[in-house]
Amino acid sequence: MARYIMSLDCGTSSIRCVLFDLSGRPISSVSRSVPLSYPAPGYVEEDAEEIWTKQISAAFEAMTRAECTGRDIAAIGITNQRETVILWDRKTGEPVCPAVVWQCRRTAERCAELRTEGAEFGIKEKTGLVADPYFSATKIEWLLDHIPMLRARAERGEIAFGTVDSWLLYRLSGKRVHLTDVSNASRTMLFDLRRGEWDEELCGRFRIPMVMLPRVLPSAGCFAESDEALLGARIPICGVAGDQQASLYGHGCFAPGELKNTYGTGGFLLLNTGAEPILDRGGGLITTGAWDDGGGMRYALEGSVFVCGAAVQWLRDGLGILDSSADSERLASSVPDSGVVTVVPAFTGLGAPYWDASARGAVFGLTRASTAAHLCRATLEAMAFQTVDVVREMERVTESSVRSIRADGGAAQNNLLMQLQADLLGVPVRRPDYAEITARGAAMLAAVGAGVIADPSEMTERDSVRVFEPTIGRSERKERYAVWQNCVSRVRENCGK
Repeated sequence: MARYIMSLDCGTSSIRCVLFDLSGRPISSVSRSVPLSYPAPGYVEEDAEEIWTKQISAAFEAMTRAECTGRDIAAIGITNQRETVILWDRKTGEPVCPAVVWQCRRTAERCAELRTEGAEFGIKEKTGLVADPYFSATKIEWLLDHIPMLRARAERGEIAFGTVDSWLLYRLSGKRVHLTDVSNASRTMLFDLRRGEWDEELCGRFRIPMVMLPRVLPSAGCFAESDEALLGARIPICGVAGDQQASLYGHGCFAPGELKNTYGTGGFLLLNTGAEPILDRGGGLITTGAWDDGGGMRYALEGSVFVCGAAVQWLRDGLGILDSSADSERLASSVPDSGVVTVVPAFTGLGAPYWDASARGAVFGLTRASTAAHLCRATLEAMAFQTVDVVREMERVTESSVRSIRADGGAAQNNLLMQLQADLLGVPVRRPDYAEITARGAAMLAAVGAGVIADPSEMTERDSVRVFEPTIGRSERKERYAVWQNCVSRVRENCGK
């Protein structure tokens, strides 16, 4: 009898496979790194074939470590970096160009044109997204325009488009299926959130033949079976979700109003809004499909912070005041406060809720008494303040208050950061002891889709969670946040000067 769920977690620079038992306990985990390439300023690419070979290699090794075979695996779940574009030849199955990664900014000028034309309002009304190179549509359009004969081939139905999940499904199934799920489809800028299907008008605007697009399925259910020659058995692939949506699911944020933040290189906050999409019209949040696990489409508000853990990397690599990122907690804890120093880490502009690409970072409040420890503590505070910015916008849009926040990601292991977050936000921060929340979310969807479990909370109820409670009063919190907002305003006022 099958004992495990396999989770394929295909990130941007790191690919892993985690095997879970049916209670949600991790059995084995294997990681592989995948290099990014930067062929021109603002361009970011990956080798799609290497993504596949590294992912299947990690799966083989995870099975070897667990001393199991394909017959021991009840289902496979997939979670992936979102928005990245892969195009392949339907006849040969070979990629026709490098994968264009979500970080790529080559279509910034095209997105500016869309905003100038006034197209962004209609795009947001249908898709919940803003006109930004982050999303897939303008990447596909660019490739069709710049690779000779590719548009004509696409119009003849010879070329398939997929995000990374689609590519993995295609390869795992022995090149038999061309599918995606609702969460990944909602990141393309081509998907009507309310109707739950590809939008003909948007495809026409970007001149993308609809024949290129994968069929969209719920996030939990039978997508395909793996090719027996790959893993030694025909294993049902029953769960698919983008990485941040899988993290929300893996935290058990099943009810409207529940919120998680992934503290990685950037920060990704998702708030479950239930069965109805809520648009932040004129604001800095996007609306996204969260999942459909059999109970209908669920939606989320999302806010992306460009620089989170990357700010600590700057202290380590740029300023040289840390030997390792882990040293930030020790150094920042050596002083009781930041000594009135405020850091605004707008190294690549400001993300949500500002979306100010021209903003640049700054340090305020330096005195002769300022030390590396003060600068380090102020950097951790900045990570927490940026989260507060997004949460306050979420509360404004939903007209409700956030009661707690769940945390994961590498930087979430910093206890001081978690305490600062609780203090500056004014609500408890809940951090599970288990770190692979995204991989578990995919496993939970697969277990539900395969009928192995009826209730996904069965795989989260045994979690050991550390709770960080606020320790400062409302007046101090308000005063410190006002200082932060003033510094952000000054950074934005002086953009380009």
